[in-house]
Amino acid sequence: MTEQNLSPVEHLKTRSRGLRGTLAEGLKNQLTGQLSADDQQLVKHHGIYQQDDRDRRSERETKKLEPAYSFMIRLRLPGGDITPQQWLGLQPLLHENTTGILKITTRQTIQVHGVVKSKLKPTLQWFNKYGLDTIATCGDVNRNVMAGSHPATSAFHEEVHAFAVKISEYLRPKTKAYTEVWLDGERLDENAESEPDPLYQNRYLPRKFKVGIAIPPHNEIDIFTQDVGLIAIEENGSLAGFNVTVGGGLGCTHGNPVTYPRLADMLGFIKPDQVLDTVWQIAAVQRDNGNRSDRRQARVKYTIDHMGLEAFKADLESRLEFTLAAPRSFAFNSRADYYGWLQDHKNRWHYTLFIENGRVVDTPEYRAKSALDAIAASNLCKFRLTGNQNIMLLNVAAEDKAAIDTILESHGIIKTQAALMPIRTHAIACVALPTCPLALAEGQRYLPELLSKVEMLLEKYALTQDEISIRMTGCPNGCGRPYVAEIGMVGRSVGHYDLRLGGDRLGYRLNTVYKEGLDESSILSTLDSLLAVYARERMEDETFGDYCQRQLFAQTAR
Repeated sequence: MTEQNLSPVEHLKTRSRGLRGTLAEGLKNQLTGQLSADDQQLVKHHGIYQQDDRDRRSERETKKLEPAYSFMIRLRLPGGDITPQQWLGLQPLLHENTTGILKITTRQTIQVHGVVKSKLKPTLQWFNKYGLDTIATCGDVNRNVMAGSHPATSAFHEEVHAFAVKISEYLRPKTKAYTEVWLDGERLDENAESEPDPLYQNRYLPRKFKVGIAIPPHNEIDIFTQDVGLIAIEENGSLAGFNVTVGGGLGCTHGNPVTYPRLADMLGFIKPDQVLDTVWQIAAVQRDNGNRSDRRQARVKYTIDHMGLEAFKADLESRLEFTLAAPRSFAFNSRADYYGWLQDHKNRWHYTLFIENGRVVDTPEYRAKSALDAIAASNLCKFRLTGNQNIMLLNVAAEDKAAIDTILESHGIIKTQAALMPIRTHAIACVALPTCPLALAEGQRYLPELLSKVEMLLEKYALTQDEISIRMTGCPNGCGRPYVAEIGMVGRSVGHYDLRLGGDRLGYRLNTVYKEGLDESSILSTLDSLLAVYARERMEDETFGDYCQRQLFAQTAR
C-alpha cells in the first residue's frame, strides 16, 4: 500500500515515536480537560479513551464551557484473574479518582470511568503499585486475551487458562512509552531510533486484534467472535492441542453494507508448543495484508474475505515451521455462566456471582460490592472475571465454604440470585450512554428496566425458566456481542433499536435483523406475539433462537 493511500491514523502511528506522541506535554496542559486529537488516538494504545458526559453537553454548551471531559481506563487482566490484594487496592482509588464504580467488561477485564486529566497519571501509578497495568487494552494491538473461566469444566483447565497470560505477554508491544509517560521511566533519546518491535514495527496493526481461548464444552467467551480463537482439544483426559479459528468480529456501521458481523472460520489444529508462534504469525499476516486506508475495513475478518481463507492460511504457513493439521472434533453445550457452587477434580470449590451488566454496585437487596470487598479481605479465595461480566470466587477449600456462604447470605447474594430469572442472569449490555462517544442509544442503564417488562411476558406464557439470551448495545460496534444472541438489540437512535432474532444458544450462529428502529412499546409488542406462538408451537427442546430461525428466516434462507 502506498504512502499516499494510508489513513491519517496510519500516518500518526508511524510518526508517534513508539506511541509517545505529545502525551507527556499534553498532560501538563491543565487549561483544557482534553488531549489533542492525535494524542486521543495514541492514548488508546495505553488503555485509555477520552470521553465526555453527554448528559451534560447542552448544559455546558449553554454556559459556554467545554464538554465535561474525562477518561475511561481499562486494565490488562488476561484470563480475567485479579488477586484479593489487587481488588482491595483498587477501592480507595475508585472513590478518589473515578465515578466509584468498577465495570466488568465483555472482554473479561475491568474498566473505570470519570478519570479527569489531572488524575490520569496518578491513577496509572496507583495501578502499578498493585502490579496492574493498562498496556494494549485498546488501540491497534492485541487486546486483553480471554479464556474460559470455569475450572470445573476440564481437568486440564489450569494448563489451558495459563495460555492467556503467555499470549498477552508474547504479543505485548515492545515500546517503553507506557513506562516513560505514566511511570516516570527513563526517556528515549530524541536522537535514537525507537525500540525495535519485530511484530508491530512502527506501524502496529491495522485495527484491534482479539484473541480468545475456549475450553469445551463451555463457550462463554463466544469463541467464533474472536479475531483468533483457540479451542482446547481433549484426548484421553489430556490436552492434545487447539483448533484455531480466524476472522471473527462483530463491529459494523448502520447503513454501510460493506461492514458486517462475521463468525470465524476454522483454520486447523496445532499442538500446545505451537500456540505462541501461530498467534504471533497470524497477527503478522494481518499486519502485512490488512487494510490501512479504510479503518472500517481493517479487521482480520475483512482481510480474510479479501484474500480468501486458503490464501490467508498459505501465507500463515509460509511463515511457520510447520503446517496446521486437520481440526479435531469438539462440542459446546453451554454459554451462560454456572451460578452458585461448583466443585472441580481437585475437590476445590468455585462460586459465581451474578453482576448485572458488569456494574459492581450495592443495592438494598443485593450488596455485591460490599460482599466482594469482605470476601477479598478474608483472603480465602482468588477472583476471576468471566466473559459474561460476572465474578467467580476461585479455589475455595471445603472448610472455608461456610465462611464465604455467611458473607454471601448476609449481603443478600444467595437468596436474591436464586430468585432471578435466567433471561436476566444471561443478559449482557455495553456501557453506551452517557460516556461512550459511539453510543446512539442506551445500554446498561436501560436494559434492566426493559428486562423487568420482558419478564412479565415470560410469566404470561410460563417461560420464566427458559434460558433465552438477550443482549443490548448502544451502537452497532458490537461490544455486548448482540449479534450472537437469541434476542439482540442494537441502538439506532435514542430510544430506538434494531431487533435481531434467531441466534443460537451456544454461539454457532449469527442472528438476523427482524425489524429496524423499534421503540420500547414496539419491541415489547413484537416479543409478546412471538413468545405466545413460541410457547404454543415450539418443538421439543427447541430454543427461542432456533424457533425464530426456523419460523422467521428459514424460508428466506432457502
